Amino acid sequence: MERTMSATDVRIRFGEVMRWVVERRKPIIVERGGKPHVVVLSVEEYERLRAGQRERDDWRDLVRQAREQMRIELGERVLPPPEEIIRQMREERDAQLLALR
Repeated sequence: MERTMSATDVRIRFGEVMRWVVERRKPIIVERGGKPHVVVLSVEEYERLRAGQRERDDWRDLVRQAREQMRIELGERVLPPPEEIIRQMREERDAQLLALR
């Protein structure tokens, strides 16, 4: 269960807040005026989240590189729409399945 505290309580008890977050490995949501504003979390959790972001960024970079490589290899040729490629692949699959019978 998430723990929520007011900004004033966090300010007064910051040492306790840090200890609670690290020991229990759970973040604390800090509210101001009854609305959530920030989250206090351990460095361990922060690093885990950053690593996940790096993985997503790495994936996006791979997609960009693949697109660039395809653009280079295709030159002026236009790649058919995905629906057409899927249709062709299904036809080839169906033909292969019929040949096995």
